[in-house]
Amino acid sequence: MELDLRGRHAVVTGGGRGIGRAIALALADAGVHVAFNYLRNRKAAEATVSELQQRGVEAFAVKANVADPGALASLFGEVRERFGTLDLLVANAASGVERDAMDITLRHFQWTMDINAWGFLSAAQLAVPLMQNGGSIVAISSLGAIRAFPYYTAVGASKAAIESLARHLAVELGPRQIRVNAVSPGVVETDALTHFPNREELIAGALARTPMRRLLTAEDVAQTVLFLASDLSRMVTGSTLFVDGGYQTLA
Repeated sequence: MELDLRGRHAVVTGGGRGIGRAIALALADAGVHVAFNYLRNRKAAEATVSELQQRGVEAFAVKANVADPGALASLFGEVRERFGTLDLLVANAASGVERDAMDITLRHFQWTMDINAWGFLSAAQLAVPLMQNGGSIVAISSLGAIRAFPYYTAVGASKAAIESLARHLAVELGPRQIRVNAVSPGVVETDALTHFPNREELIAGALARTPMRRLLTAEDVAQTVLFLASDLSRMVTGSTLFVDGGYQTLA
């Protein structure tokens, strides 16, 4: 099913690669104008902007670390200047340190929480004033928010914080007709997975535990975000939607 969201405006943090890129492209296919930030890979960001523009929408990228208040403010300042209003925020940008809990330092933990949890909250704070006619905020979480995985302590804690923030924001922003939800994907084979020392074990375990018997794709996640961006989800807020092929249903 194709959704017609023509003329709407979105910000996708971390939209240059991986899941963020897939989300940006799915939104563009539905007619949404898209802005996104990237941290380091300018070439990938420029390629994504080109792909978005080829779909007939306005698109631009800004180099910005979501943990940096000044950089994030610059991103949304440009959004205000070029789009005027905003209908959708997708808080997708993520980072973290993959180490055992006993090896995590304060710096590791703060880095992970600043980008993943604070990055989401601060982006929401900047996005809401631009949502003049209601809107939708979607944060990308992970199964590590509710389950324990090797080397995932810091990231899992930050994802749990994201889901809690989504619930609290949903209550606070509901009277303004702004919906806030989280999407929790299963294992998605993207470049980010290469940073895990137990990558092959993760993939094998996910395949064995997933009733659908395949890994998720970034496009699977993007389609769920598209639903949450649309009026089909107008009474869905404060929820975490699992997109994992049934993984989390197994004890």
